[in-house]
Amino acid sequence: MKIVICNSSPVPIYEQIKNAIVNQIMSGELEEGSALPSIRSLALDIKISVMTIKKAYDELEKEGYLVSVQGKGTFVAPKNVEFAREQAKIKIEEYLSKAIDISSQFGIDKKELIELLKFLMESEL
Repeated sequence: MKIVICNSSPVPIYEQIKNAIVNQIMSGELEEGSALPSIRSLALDIKISVMTIKKAYDELEKEGYLVSVQGKGTFVAPKNVEFAREQAKIKIEEYLSKAIDISSQFGIDKKELIELLKFLMESEL
């Protein structure tokens, strides 16, 4: 499992860890039932406090992405991918609504907005 931390980011480190894990689950890199590294192992690997890793794992477990099994470890929770996708769609709708509001304020029409979205999506690939 690869996690890159940016110390200069305004996003807290535990959230960066959470986001990296969620992204790997959503992309299929981490499949349902996949074992995650132990908290200590991951802390050593990415040189982050054990407590920071624990906070990220705990939150991911509360959100339903992970499940911990006493004495066995932490695993990707089953059947949560569709729920996570729905949550992502809700966030996207919020951002797109804001973009539509801003474009309306500045006279940017639907066609231009769609072209901008297409351009941004293609540049991300």
